Amino acid sequence: MKSFNTFISIRWAKMQLFALTLLLAGSLSAQKELVQTFKDTRVINTQSIETLKKGHMDFRVGHRFGDLAGSGGGWETFYGLENSTDVSIGFDYGLGDNTMIGLHRMKGSHVLRQILAGSIKYRLMTQEIGGNKPFSLAVHALTSVATAPKCPNKGSLCYYEVFLHRVSYHIQLIMAKKIGSRFSLQVHPAWTYRNQVPENGDTNDLVSLGFASHYQLNKALGIIFEGNFPLSEIRKAENGYYPAIGVGLEWETGGGHVFQINLTNATGMTETDYIPYTQSSWADGEFRFGFTVGRQFKL
Repeated sequence: MKSFNTFISIRWAKMQLFALTLLLAGSLSAQKELVQTFKDTRVINTQSIETLKKGHMDFRVGHRFGDLAGSGGGWETFYGLENSTDVSIGFDYGLGDNTMIGLHRMKGSHVLRQILAGSIKYRLMTQEIGGNKPFSLAVHALTSVATAPKCPNKGSLCYYEVFLHRVSYHIQLIMAKKIGSRFSLQVHPAWTYRNQVPENGDTNDLVSLGFASHYQLNKALGIIFEGNFPLSEIRKAENGYYPAIGVGLEWETGGGHVFQINLTNATGMTETDYIPYTQSSWADGEFRFGFTVGRQFKL
């Protein structure tokens, strides 16, 4: 009888240990950090919540064509494919798993041309599965410099009396959440500061509010959307300004390649360009075809 009781006690102890192990494993898995909210470090033009892993570099080329329709598009320009509003080429690098720096060169779509932009993005918090962190949080900052020769006409936006007139700044807070296994949503309030502005009552400071989303169709393909809305009395349709809105199809080919095709009314590709200076309207057919190719590799 004693041996039987001993046997039962040992079995009971083992069952308790097994149950405790399952409970701890479940607790750890419940607080597992979310690996991927978006597939890429950018949505279309907008920065996403994602950062590169430490030691990884991303080489990126982007192109925006001319108006697909409207007075500047159609067959005469082969639906904008014979024109180019902006071209971008550059690198991003992961200093740590939560810190990314970048250097990019853009043609520039507005009066400010030949833009050189340096950026940093730091991820403050990552969403947990079943944990106490219901969303991810990051901050992104950018400085852009227009390097083209200054315009000869005094009073023009590109007539730079001092070097600082070439420089613009941008900082944004990025909040993102993955909802279910396929859908992700992002909100990113931002502040843009330009050292020189048009002489039309414009202000150096410009606050904007942006949104982005991603829906995964299958393992490789996803639909992406973004919208950036300047909060300014000047930047309204009656004054010829519009929010920068885009939609695209993203294809992750594996091996570090991400390919994207998109439609957007934004002519520029950097925040200090497309947020203040988008003057193309979707309603008038002034949107364009574009693509972005990213190749990520480890150094």
